[in-house]
Amino acid sequence: MDPRAPVPPHRGTPVVTPLPGGVGISGLTVYDWEAADGLCGGTPHMHLVCSEAYVVIDGAGSVQTLTTSGFDETPLLPGDVVWFTPGTIHRLVNDGGLRLVVLMQNSGLPEAGDAVFTFPAPVLADPHAYRRAAGLSGDRSAAARRRRDLALEGFLALREGGLREFHIAAHRLKSELLDAWRIRWRDGALAAAVTTGRQLERLKAGDLSHLDHGAVSRLERPEHQRFGMCGRLHTYPVPDPSMRPPRGPSGSPRPHPPKEPF
Repeated sequence: MDPRAPVPPHRGTPVVTPLPGGVGISGLTVYDWEAADGLCGGTPHMHLVCSEAYVVIDGAGSVQTLTTSGFDETPLLPGDVVWFTPGTIHRLVNDGGLRLVVLMQNSGLPEAGDAVFTFPAPVLADPHAYRRAAGLSGDRSAAARRRRDLALEGFLALREGGLREFHIAAHRLKSELLDAWRIRWRDGALAAAVTTGRQLERLKAGDLSHLDHGAVSRLERPEHQRFGMCGRLHTYPVPDPSMRPPRGPSGSPRPHPPKEPF
């Protein structure tokens, strides 16, 4: 047997394979809270190494974006798919009943900290102040709204300039997490790509052994919503490659709960 071939599961043991390509997935109901500029929606933020995609399933709205190319606004209607790359500051605007399926790169990396809120510069310059502003202590709904409003204040200022300084501050805030992020990338997205490469090599050699290990996995809709950056989230669990997952009663891995993206 090829030593690289997956080990077949013991009979009766449920197996959950990683989502295709090592992506993360969430259901999102965008906040309908009105902000200081009269628009309803989520918290402006930026990802350092993850692309993000929105699949619109209901309602209407838009995503406001800010990059080195300037400010833009992209409409969101049911059936639309919109995605953007790292370095894109984005803010979801809810014109009514906006619901999305969100796809993220790198095995849940955004829940491990790959997001920086657009707080005003003095908050970004102080890691302790940033953590306090990003946290959701006490009344989580009220805290999420305060966080959104503070990030919007910084976002509106960034539209007037200072994007390079924001990038530098974002890197400074997250630099200590880079090694852990690399583990997630290596054991998630990279491992998925390497597996595909090996399967192609086997097929070219006439080896069909990996086809003997076909499997179906299912994740139930998470029971509880949580307050995310842009709205109320149903976040589907993604294994954390940096930790050995605890075992459930059946012997199958028990997914770790998602972390707040500070």
